[in-house]
Amino acid sequence: MTTFESISDQLEAQAIELPSWAFGNSGTRFKVFTTPGTPRTIEEKISDAARVHELTGLAPSVALHIPWDKVDDYAALGRYAGDLGLSLGTVNSNTFQDDAYKFGSLTHTDAAVRQKAIDHHFECLEIMNETGSNDLKIWLADGTNYPGQGDIRGRQDRLADSLAAIYGRLGDNQRLVLEYKFFEPAFYHTDVPDWGTSYAQVAALGDQALVCLDTGHHAPGTNIEFIVAQLLRLGKLGSFDFNSRFYADDDLIVGAADPFQLFRILYEVIRGGGFGPDSPVAFMLDQCHNVEEKIPGQIRSVLNVQEMTTRALLVDRDALTAAQDAGDVLGANGILMDAFYTDVRADLAAWRESCGLPADPMAAFAASGYQQKIADERVGGRQAGWGA
Repeated sequence: MTTFESISDQLEAQAIELPSWAFGNSGTRFKVFTTPGTPRTIEEKISDAARVHELTGLAPSVALHIPWDKVDDYAALGRYAGDLGLSLGTVNSNTFQDDAYKFGSLTHTDAAVRQKAIDHHFECLEIMNETGSNDLKIWLADGTNYPGQGDIRGRQDRLADSLAAIYGRLGDNQRLVLEYKFFEPAFYHTDVPDWGTSYAQVAALGDQALVCLDTGHHAPGTNIEFIVAQLLRLGKLGSFDFNSRFYADDDLIVGAADPFQLFRILYEVIRGGGFGPDSPVAFMLDQCHNVEEKIPGQIRSVLNVQEMTTRALLVDRDALTAAQDAGDVLGANGILMDAFYTDVRADLAAWRESCGLPADPMAAFAASGYQQKIADERVGGRQAGWGA
C-alpha cells in the first residue's frame, strides 16, 4: 500500500513556473479590469511571484512574455530575480498584437510579414541567451474565420518553413515548444489547433522541438490524459500550461472545473516518466485572473497541482497493473478512485511545516499584509496588463 510517507520525498523537487502576465491586469474580451497594487514593471511582477514561492516552495522561476516584459538589461533582471530566490524561465513570443499579423504571422502569405515574425523569435532567442532560459514557447493566433479565406495546406507549409528557420537558431541546450489551441481567435480553422498538428510540425524539426500542452485548450469532453500518454510515449511532451476552463475558453484556476481530470492527467504524467528531477517536462501555469486577486490566485493554483500530484503518487501502481491484467474492471477503477478520494491536505500541511513553509500558504498570505502594502505603494505609473 502506498502511503504519504513513502512518497513525500518525491514532492521536494516539484517546480511550477509562474507566468509574469498572471500578475498584470486582465479581464474579458470586452474590458480589462484594473486592480490596486497591480505591478507596473517586470520587476514588480517578479516581486509578486517571489511571494508565491516564499509561501509555497513550489514556484522557483518566472516565465517572460516578449514584448510585454522587455528591458534594456536582462542580465540585471536575472540578478534581480536571483536576489529574490527566483530564476527567469520560459520566454514566450507574441505574434498576435501587431497590425501586421491581422491575417497571420508565421503562416502569412507575405514573406515580409513572415520574416518580421521570424525576426521576433530571433529576438526572443537572444533574450534567452542573456537570461539562461532553455525554452522558447510559441503560441499562434494564426488561422481563418471563413471557408476559402486562406489556403489551409499552404499555411501549414509556410508554418513549417518559418519554424525551421527559428529552430535553426536554437542553442545546444535550448528547446522550441509549440502550443496548440483548437479555436479562438480564429473561428473557422486555427493553424495549430490540436496536439497532432503540433506534433507533426515539431517532429519534422528535430529532437529540440516539442509540444506544449495547455490543459484549457481542448474541446469539452476531450480525454486530455490520453494526449499526455501519447506525447510522453513519443518523447514529445515538452511542457504544460496548467489552467482550467468550464466551456470554451481557459485561464481559470487549475483544477477549478474538474479536479478529477487534473488528477488523471497527473497520474499519466507520473506513469509516463514526466515527473521528477530527471524529467524533461516543464510545469507552468498560464492564467489571467479576471475577478480574483492575482497572487492568491497563483498560490491556489500551484497548491492544487501539488495536491493532485500527491494523490496521483498514492496510486498503487502494482495493484492497478495486476487488476488491469486480470480484467478486473471495477477493481482497477476502484484503485484509482481510492487515491483520488484520499484527503492529503493535513499531510501536506504538516510536510510544509517540516520544510519551513507555512502549513496554509493561503492563510499566511492573507495575514501577511502584502496585498495592502503593494496597493498603498504602487500608485501612479502605468499598470501592467495585456499588451504591457
